[in-house]
Amino acid sequence: MKTSSTILGILGAAAAGAFIGVLFAPDKGSNTRKKIKDKSRDYGDNLKSKFDGIVNTITSNGKEIIEEGKSKLNQVKEDYNTLKDDAKTVKSNY
Repeated sequence: MKTSSTILGILGAAAAGAFIGVLFAPDKGSNTRKKIKDKSRDYGDNLKSKFDGIVNTITSNGKEIIEEGKSKLNQVKEDYNTLKDDAKTVKSNY
């Protein structure tokens, strides 16, 4: 999560810098507004792409963790049943 926060911070700073640069550039108002709109769309698409990537990574890792947990739980159940059967066998021998 620390890396994703850093990436989002850098992207946000870059977007703010580009926005300020466009505002102070000597150009017609209509051209400036178009540039702002285009840059905003580009940065928005970029942020959405990064966010989707982070969500996919978290989802993928979450599924792997759940599957690993299920596997471990099944192994513990099998070990418990084996021990229980062994205990019954020892008890019946006495």
